[in-house]
Amino acid sequence: MRAVVERVQGATVTVANEVVGRIDGGLLVYAAAAPDDGDTDVAYIADKVAHLRVFRDIEGKMNLSVGESGGAVLLVSAFSVHADARKGRRPSFEGSASGPVAEPLIEKLAAAIGTLGLHVETGRFAADMAVASVNDGPICVLLDSRRLF
Repeated sequence: MRAVVERVQGATVTVANEVVGRIDGGLLVYAAAAPDDGDTDVAYIADKVAHLRVFRDIEGKMNLSVGESGGAVLLVSAFSVHADARKGRRPSFEGSASGPVAEPLIEKLAAAIGTLGLHVETGRFAADMAVASVNDGPICVLLDSRRLF
């Protein structure tokens, strides 16, 4: 499982002119599952998202997690996080799990982040989503449950 994690001042996900997810501040997480991902991969990404120290403490240092900072998580399923653009000009999405495999894993990820005490909003799986955000920093962190980067 892979994720792109952005520290944001706010973010929303809109589907067919309806806001389906919104946070005022915290982490916007784009996540994708691989075909052979399982519970261990979900747990790794959930733990990293919940405990990344990318929020400023009283001294201005990045020492706080999203929960310690009072933020929330907006989780958006994005199969393109597993895209491979090393060859040619058109990305390959072979590394991304199909919908029947990915959807329950993304749902498990949302639940796992929630069990770690965080408020979690989500997009809508496989929908054409419009995501709007204000990146704070900018801070962007790449996560991979296989620790490939």
